Amino acid sequence: MTTTATTPLTAECGLAHSLEPLREAFEARLDAVLPAPGNARDLVAAAMRECSLAPGKRLRPMLLVLTAEGLGASRAAAMDVACAVELVHAASLVLDDLPCMDNAALRRGRATLHLAFGEDVAVLSAIALLSHAFGLMAAIEDVRPEVRNRLVTTLSQAIGVQGLVKGQLQDLRDGGKARTAAQIAQTNQLKTGVLFSAIMDMACDLGDATPSVRAPLQNFALELGQAFQLRDDLRDRDPSSGKDQGKDDGKSTLVALCGENQVRRRLQSHVAAAQGYLDQAMLRERTLSVMLQRLFA
Repeated sequence: MTTTATTPLTAECGLAHSLEPLREAFEARLDAVLPAPGNARDLVAAAMRECSLAPGKRLRPMLLVLTAEGLGASRAAAMDVACAVELVHAASLVLDDLPCMDNAALRRGRATLHLAFGEDVAVLSAIALLSHAFGLMAAIEDVRPEVRNRLVTTLSQAIGVQGLVKGQLQDLRDGGKARTAAQIAQTNQLKTGVLFSAIMDMACDLGDATPSVRAPLQNFALELGQAFQLRDDLRDRDPSSGKDQGKDDGKSTLVALCGENQVRRRLQSHVAAAQGYLDQAMLRERTLSVMLQRLFA
């Protein structure tokens, strides 16, 4: 399977491939793979749908599908892996918002799941979302068994004790302490970047990418993860974010340590580096660059 283009495509070709049809196709597939409530008392299924289908950027699944397609993978397989990633992301947000974690009241412009359904349903829904994500990936039919196994392993490692779980614990236990910029960046990588890294790994597995393509895409994920977390920190008091404002007050973020101006410069440096690694990968799918520009405009 071909994994690189012989020449970069023009910007017009990338723009011609509109993001909106892909986004609509993803939303339809995500709706289809989620369980439908059997009756009004089926609160877990209703909560799973509520938190997963709430309006969001869909950055992670879009990145996966566009990268996988740029590497020559089939859209059907990429869509189901992307849905699994979004379910994991939704579960992480539900857990992150709990009173024992960040105690948030607002997510994506709506009441957080534990306020809307109760803490018991929220926890059970997060567990069900994670289980459903792995069941979905294990059932993908049009990839080789060894590829399917790698996909499951990659996602499980991204979630586990060296991934999202570790990052969340570091943020909870160390976020209120004085930290160096390097320590904060390490937590940011675990909290945010590790899932982007998994996305690039899984897209490369779907597209049989060569090492010369995998390496720059992994570096792209690292830079994107740092940039995305810095963007999130800068929007801590933005009323349009759809989240509680001021949740970082008293936390040792890079904004608190370095100030907004320096963080904005760091962010733009990460974005420029991410774009450079995309150029190195020479993917046929140039819409990734358009997404990057729109996200950090």
